[in-house]
Amino acid sequence: MSLLEARALIAGYGDFQALYGVDLTLESGEVLAIIGANGAGKTTLLRTLAGALPLRSGSVSFDGHALGGLPAHRICAAGIALVPEGRRLFPSLSVEENLLMGAYVRRSGPWNLQAVYGLFPILHEFHRRPATELSGGQQQMVAIGRALMSNPHLLLCDEISLGLAPVVVKGIYQALPLVCEQGVSVIVVEQDISQALRVARRVVCMREGRVVLEGAPDRLLRDQIAQAYFGAAVEKSR
Repeated sequence: MSLLEARALIAGYGDFQALYGVDLTLESGEVLAIIGANGAGKTTLLRTLAGALPLRSGSVSFDGHALGGLPAHRICAAGIALVPEGRRLFPSLSVEENLLMGAYVRRSGPWNLQAVYGLFPILHEFHRRPATELSGGQQQMVAIGRALMSNPHLLLCDEISLGLAPVVVKGIYQALPLVCEQGVSVIVVEQDISQALRVARRVVCMREGRVVLEGAPDRLLRDQIAQAYFGAAVEKSR
């Protein structure tokens, strides 16, 4: 049984439908990258999986339990944590206080303040500063650390490289294998195709709310990815 199985997901905002029957699976310990142009439905998919956006139709099972229709706090308690696009840190709280907000579900596991500071040492140095006074890359570390503080089995990362310098992005992505070593699976939404191919065991390309291509990075041709990304019809690669 896969760790995550999503079937025929339909979701949207008001009268606008953003997902059209999306199927997605994730194995335990896997890093899955979701790529696609702006408006492809990537963020909507992560928000739906995390319970931040209501599921209109379809099903989601996680670790053998049905999650479809549960509110976000129940899904977080079940072991899924979202690192949202734009970080969404609490500006009135310090770095450490932001991190502690992630521990409110009180799940047991290896992630605590000491573990997060070990992963991102710079955060310990700045732990008393207001989180929003940090650089963009450091704020992203806080957002990832806050999610890890809930001790998830699945980490959903939405555009964690957006607006960051390449050297900063490299440092953040170098932390992902260390996260996975602690038993965490990862789904990362990424517009940087090269970065996605480097870190993922499997890549899914979305376009207009649908999955149009998926496969292992070493089995997908660049032309296939470009065609799927920019609009030509491409059959799924297995």
